[in-house]
Amino acid sequence: MGEAVEFYPSNGVSGINNRNDSGKINDESHIKCGWYEEVIDDNLKWSFALNGVLHKGTSQYQDIVLLDTKHFGKALVIDGKMQSAEVDEFIYHECLIHPPLLCHPNPKTIFIMGGGEGSAAREALRHNSIEKVVMCDIDQEVVDFCRRYLTVNQEAFRNKKLNLVINDAKAELERRNEKFDIIVGDLADPVEGGPCYQLYTKSFYERILKPKLNVNGIFVTQAGPAGIFTHKEVFSSIYNTIKQVFKYVVVYAAHVPSFADTWGWVMASDQPFSINAEEIDKKIDKRIDGELLYLNGASFISSTTMNKSVSLSLLHETHIYTEDDARFIHGHGVAYHN
Repeated sequence: MGEAVEFYPSNGVSGINNRNDSGKINDESHIKCGWYEEVIDDNLKWSFALNGVLHKGTSQYQDIVLLDTKHFGKALVIDGKMQSAEVDEFIYHECLIHPPLLCHPNPKTIFIMGGGEGSAAREALRHNSIEKVVMCDIDQEVVDFCRRYLTVNQEAFRNKKLNLVINDAKAELERRNEKFDIIVGDLADPVEGGPCYQLYTKSFYERILKPKLNVNGIFVTQAGPAGIFTHKEVFSSIYNTIKQVFKYVVVYAAHVPSFADTWGWVMASDQPFSINAEEIDKKIDKRIDGELLYLNGASFISSTTMNKSVSLSLLHETHIYTEDDARFIHGHGVAYHN
């Protein structure tokens, strides 16, 4: 979504930028009420009224801010980009998790790359066939404060089926001998200096991730903004990269209000997908504990249809993610500032 996180007093007269000259976060946690401002692009900003700032800090890997916003509730911001907001995170996480699990004949094991806030694990654990969820996040600090502040996910963190690992997802997949039915990329967006852009590369997908999938295995990843003006930033490139590695690839998108944009996901497998709205609804009723708030068969089918502009971009995209040739969304990570 953006780069700098700025906090403005409610009178709107002056602004407080939370980065100092070295790119570190300043201690402005005394702010009780004001505005959070996110730079989406050089000429575009997005603002939220705040009740307060719950947490701010810089870990080894990322700048981390947890806000209490008036409109969207608690909001997690990493490296200046909105990751999820309390009132609408269900849109993102239902779209990320349920389509691959519903398209799989009998998913039992799932590996989540990232997902430190716990919401992806929460949704996966709602499936009655799931026996094991491995959630691997690189940043202990993100996991710790999400466990503390995001009460909606505390039950998921306590679930005995969840195996929480603090490690680089690439290294963790490499060291494990087991394979998984589903692998999920719930990663931060690729930003210059961020911790995870290499987990979007062709070599990672081909050499490390794909060999860790079982027969009938499915990979899904969040793929960044997919709006009419933003889909060329990373979405079309992530799609084209995955298309080089897997035989069958499906893209889908949904509007996430707190992101101020349409968001995209890419799902892939070497087995063909059978996607039928009525069958998806039957599987939701049979497999998932509780009601979904956003996703049903019809909405998922419709989400796989891109508008003309995005469809043409996907068709003609030639860029492939490599370690030496990556695309980044607007913004910078901690390593860039250091």
